[in-house]
Amino acid sequence: MAADPSAAAAPADPDGPDAVRFTWNAWPRSKVEASRCVVPLAVAISPVRSPESLASPPLPYPPLRCKPPCSALLNPFARVDFAAKIWICPLCFSRNHFPPHYAGISENNVPAELFTQCSTVEYLVAGPPGSPAPLPPVFLFVIDTCVIEEELEYVKLSMRKAVALLPEHALVGLVTFGTQVHLHELGFSELSKIYVFRGSKEISKEQILDQLGLSGGGRPGFPKMTQQPGVQQVNGMHPLVTTGVNRFLLPVSECECTLSTLLDELQPDQWPVEAGNRAIRCTGVALNVAAGLLGACVPGTGARIIALLGGPCTEGPGVIVSKDLSEPVRSHKDLDKDAAPHFQKAVKFYDGLAKQLVSQGHVLDVFASALDQVGLAEMKLAIERTGGLVVLSESFGHSVFKDSFKRIFEGGEHSLGLSFNGTFEINCSKDIKVQGVIGPCTSLEKKGALCADTIVGQGNTTAWKMCGLDRNTSLTVFFDVSPSERSGQPGHQNPDLYIQFVTSYQHPEGQMRIRATTVSRKWVDGSTNTEELVEGFDQETAAVVLARYISLKMEIEVLHSCIVLQLS
Repeated sequence: MAADPSAAAAPADPDGPDAVRFTWNAWPRSKVEASRCVVPLAVAISPVRSPESLASPPLPYPPLRCKPPCSALLNPFARVDFAAKIWICPLCFSRNHFPPHYAGISENNVPAELFTQCSTVEYLVAGPPGSPAPLPPVFLFVIDTCVIEEELEYVKLSMRKAVALLPEHALVGLVTFGTQVHLHELGFSELSKIYVFRGSKEISKEQILDQLGLSGGGRPGFPKMTQQPGVQQVNGMHPLVTTGVNRFLLPVSECECTLSTLLDELQPDQWPVEAGNRAIRCTGVALNVAAGLLGACVPGTGARIIALLGGPCTEGPGVIVSKDLSEPVRSHKDLDKDAAPHFQKAVKFYDGLAKQLVSQGHVLDVFASALDQVGLAEMKLAIERTGGLVVLSESFGHSVFKDSFKRIFEGGEHSLGLSFNGTFEINCSKDIKVQGVIGPCTSLEKKGALCADTIVGQGNTTAWKMCGLDRNTSLTVFFDVSPSERSGQPGHQNPDLYIQFVTSYQHPEGQMRIRATTVSRKWVDGSTNTEELVEGFDQETAAVVLARYISLKMEIEVLHSCIVLQLS
């Protein structure tokens, strides 16, 4: 049992310790009254705001959940019968028995999750006895070599600084690309060992694994790599996976010298570029190889693909413009008129890449340093759905790139608190429905009674995947009021509504954590008590919510118009 942290100083954060802001801090009871509010019923939440704002340190035991289908976590708003060792869920009113390890609970000895000030608590999630320790964070660098030598030197300098800032246990890998893709085997330190992939040909994940010897079938001329009787798993993983990690992804402490040597030897792409042509750059194949490698070696473990791009893709899948310089890169007008010949095919490719990365729990970050476009409009889905970062600059020597790139790997006060492989779930009172979420996440299609008919953003679900998130990550959640017949009857009206946000994620230090935030607001009768409704209006939050909502509608309308033009 934790000690009461009531002596903790109040945080200066305007969002409070919960990092939750409502557009309306009092909610109308009926759907008609809610529609008259004009500004939607919504919440802006930062799921993993700085842990310093929490009233309690992380709890070293698993959370206690309500019985299905509710599954809400025990929280300060629960009613507790200490004599009978029973707690009543405030969201669904189910009665739940405390397990044996809560036997010592009493009015004078309560767990931290029941303290009034602990509306947000975090749990350390430990695996079952004998389970492997979680893998450390993984950083796979994908470097574009179709740049001039001066730009490549800037990249090398920033890479060395980044590796020096990484913790020694962090795993790193290296992919370089130009006309072809080179995957460097860091675990082979005797000499430079590289796997080469053609940049002009689309390659499947299975083909990538076959080439690397990481599939069950092995490579031609090599023995079939399957689990044999009596072969033990290493750290809870198949030996094949362990082999892949040891070959291509190594701790910084073991490969820093090898990586430094590779960077010293790295040269601009040697493939000749004819006059009047662009460099042959196979960005799509490079990212495909990176995603396939991570999927084979570290599936379900926090990993980031950090792509440093110096220009547009002109070869293979994901191409956005031809090699001929007489063809300009597509503009906004071209997209509006559906006059960009490569756009739809490239978007389809990156949509498939996004689905693969989300299923693996991995992130795509893009640092684009070029005077020309690099194809972010096509890559948008893959970056946004995985919670990736985007930085645009004119040169790899520009302070915008150098400072931003360094910031990712910094620790201490300046740390972004990059977290990995998260899920975001919502539980709420039965009179509330979830319309959807706007933010860096992907629907997990967890449908149920809490899903509203109207969809906003990623909707028709109460759970979302967040491959990458940090202390500043913010989501906007939209709700609808849908009171049941019973809730409108006298004697059954609950004056309070409850919403619980549960975020499971991999902490930067490697361990899995669960953060639960439970908030409560008042129901009001909007037809007779408009003053209380107006007093609860938060105009700052409303401005942010409406800005995000309008931006989403504009994007959807532009995409819809492109599809209509294409069909016509």
